[in-house]
Amino acid sequence: MPKMKTKSSCKKRFKVTASGRIKSAQAGKRHGMIKRTNKFIRNARGTTTLSKADEQIIKPMMPYSR
Repeated sequence: MPKMKTKSSCKKRFKVTASGRIKSAQAGKRHGMIKRTNKFIRNARGTTTLSKADEQIIKPMMPYSR
């Protein structure tokens, strides 16, 4: 059997936690910070875990990260 390929975009953007959840950076912090509220910027620090529905999309793209 040949090796399965991992999507390069997923490899760069996501990590898998010890419990198997997908960890990613917060969305909405790339540009346009002037129009964002201070509360939004403060709450969007660090990382977040994806929802179950989004996890089901990402996990098949990362076959060796389980």
